[in-house]
Amino acid sequence: MTAFFALLTSLVWGLADFGGGLLTRRTPALTVVVVSQGIAAVVLGAIVLATGGWSEAGPRLWFAFAAGLVGPVALLCFYQALALGPMGVVSPLATLSVAVPVGVGLVLGERPGLVQALGSAVAVTGVVLAGGPQLRGTAVQRRTIWMTLVAAVGFGTVFALIAEASTTVTGLFLALFVQRVTDVVVGGAALVVSVQRGGAALPEGGFPWDALPALAFVGLADVAANGTYAMATRSGPVTVAAVLASLYPVVTALAARGFLNERLRGIQTAGAGLALLGTLLLATG
Repeated sequence: MTAFFALLTSLVWGLADFGGGLLTRRTPALTVVVVSQGIAAVVLGAIVLATGGWSEAGPRLWFAFAAGLVGPVALLCFYQALALGPMGVVSPLATLSVAVPVGVGLVLGERPGLVQALGSAVAVTGVVLAGGPQLRGTAVQRRTIWMTLVAAVGFGTVFALIAEASTTVTGLFLALFVQRVTDVVVGGAALVVSVQRGGAALPEGGFPWDALPALAFVGLADVAANGTYAMATRSGPVTVAAVLASLYPVVTALAARGFLNERLRGIQTAGAGLALLGTLLLATG
């Protein structure tokens, strides 16, 4: 079940990142974050009310609150990095997020076996190659690199925090709701500051109502990825769940191939194969 939930995380998160990257080409990144997470917060609020999740309130919700503080920063940096730099650089670097939850797992005493350690190394290598690292070509802006690294640390921190935020399914819904409300408040405040400093809150044509379904998908998919990751960490080692969940760049690359007709280079195809091999080693180890 650990492998199933972690792979589901990578699938959903990869599609969400693909959608978010497309949306930021038309709409300011902060607006994408606030609207998408706001929609997710409304849906989660309804689920919490329907399931009686308020009864699960307790000290663990501070982990969800902290995740909500970190999440908007990570998303904003990631979306802006995608807008500024080539995906072949941004996507592989973002996989460094796996270091945070893996490090937490090791500190908590987890020790993966030889096969799992080998699988982790193979999978992470495959993910980096599947992202299509640019070994030649125009230099990437230093700002893009730094923003991607901040996003990676932020994503890894959110994963580690949300895994500690609840012990039950209904509690998980409440934790995700608290996280999203915090996301919206923090992101909204940042958006107001940006507008006061002359930044744009909307594209030139006004609010992109035609993009509302896509914004909803991005927000809800991000929530679903956090939820399935939390389920993965409960059913098995964090070190395994984190590596498998980090396969999302493969999904993003395949989505770009399918929806944008972007050709996969040989190095990306080889990387996808290595990622699959690493996944099999982790699942069987």
